Amino acid sequence: MRVPAVILIATVALAAGCSHLSYYLQSVEGQLTLLKSRQEITDLLADPVTPAALKRRLEQTLRIREYASSELKLPDNQSYRSYADLGRPFVVWNVFATQEFSIKPEQWCFPIAGCVGYRGYFSKAGADNFAGEMRSAGYDVYVGGVPAYSTLGWFNDPVLNTFVNYSDYEVARLIFHELGHQVMYVKNDTEFNESFAVAVETEGIARWLERYGDSKTRADFVRSQQRRAQFSALVIKHRRALGALYRSKFAPAEMRERKAALFEALKQDYRQLKQQEWGGFAGYDRFLDDPNNAKLASISFYNTLVPNFQQVLAKLKGNLPAFYVEVKRLAALGEKARYRALGVDPSDQDESLQLK
Repeated sequence: MRVPAVILIATVALAAGCSHLSYYLQSVEGQLTLLKSRQEITDLLADPVTPAALKRRLEQTLRIREYASSELKLPDNQSYRSYADLGRPFVVWNVFATQEFSIKPEQWCFPIAGCVGYRGYFSKAGADNFAGEMRSAGYDVYVGGVPAYSTLGWFNDPVLNTFVNYSDYEVARLIFHELGHQVMYVKNDTEFNESFAVAVETEGIARWLERYGDSKTRADFVRSQQRRAQFSALVIKHRRALGALYRSKFAPAEMRERKAALFEALKQDYRQLKQQEWGGFAGYDRFLDDPNNAKLASISFYNTLVPNFQQVLAKLKGNLPAFYVEVKRLAALGEKARYRALGVDPSDQDESLQLK
């Protein structure tokens, strides 16, 4: 029997204890508001009042949703078959935090999701208030808006106004990614979960564009993926350098100087990449205006293990159902065995993969 949403969410909130009650209450209110805002896409398409531009986007979104299940073998359920307009640019804002001399993200633990390396808020003000508290305590902090998230199949997640007007392949990216979380999710391992979902989205978009994209869209996607991969590699490289610095145990004043120098080197390398490889494309400029440990962690979560998952899929000759079975097998292993099976030597594992 399905538990009513309000009862399930309230139970989760209260199970966490009174010390975090205000945080969980905003989570309950935010999730319930989202659920109440849903409208079936088929109803909106039949309604003459629905704007024509929105109808076109929702029709395309349904085609993407059908492809996700029929061709990518992602869960065939009611997720992303409804629509909600929340009247804001993001559904949640995630707060990432690290200690001043650490690349290891702080963790917050929840009854269903387990421990994750960020804390989400349904309002920008709530996220900013918590971020301010963490900064006052000496942490590096980053607040990032999120256009979509998954309830891991507990509820039927809707298409949102926060991403419905993205380009077709960006809408597909989000839907494939979030449905990937419904295929496999390991408590307490953010990097494993997010890297898997990115591997699913990347493969899914490539296949979808091969069938439905025109030459320009495919070229735009390839260029976007190349930039994303190059930027991620740049961030991971410098994050590892920072991790090595923080393990060196210099005195605080010298550590700060060396830390600042490494971030300046990151910005310099980025400027060189932008001019020499990207023709001046400035899409990541704002992110690197004021880089810190927490910002870099937010990128690494989503990228560090993606090549490893892609190697697993390649060995299975692109068979996605077999890939999902294999990843579920890996997920059932202990942490060290899981990473070793992906080709990550635990003895060489840096802080970026040590979230426990």
